[in-house]
Amino acid sequence: MNAILLIAHAPLGNALRQCALHVFPDCAGSVMAIDVQPNLRPEETLAAARIALEQLRQIDGIKGVLVLADIFGATPSNVAQKLVDGVTSRLITGVNLPMLLRSVSYRHEPLDQLVSRAVVGGTQGVMQVAITAPQQQPVRNHDQEEHDHQQ
Repeated sequence: MNAILLIAHAPLGNALRQCALHVFPDCAGSVMAIDVQPNLRPEETLAAARIALEQLRQIDGIKGVLVLADIFGATPSNVAQKLVDGVTSRLITGVNLPMLLRSVSYRHEPLDQLVSRAVVGGTQGVMQVAITAPQQQPVRNHDQEEHDHQQ
């Protein structure tokens, strides 16, 4: 099984983790989050992320760690790039809830397959929804229409 480490601007990392726990309560031990605080230097965040990564690797049965960061080029992503090795840990940026839920669902698969599933889940979860007529409009009686303009 693989573990998941979220690194995101505060409070997004822990908020995403809580959402995952709402859907998959059994993932608590294999999903961790680091919230990057605005007043911390990147080196401090990296130190905390290294500790979290090591804690995840110590869990029995964990083969790899998928690191999910929020924005490519921002501090969480930059920290994560220094953290992952590309072999036993991999990084995806642009994390969203569909990506995380897909990752949790398939965390038992090999790390390369998990990365693919996470990216697909994240991209398929982003879509424009067509605007439709309001659903809760009262049905108008044709007799009313004739008298609407009168007072």
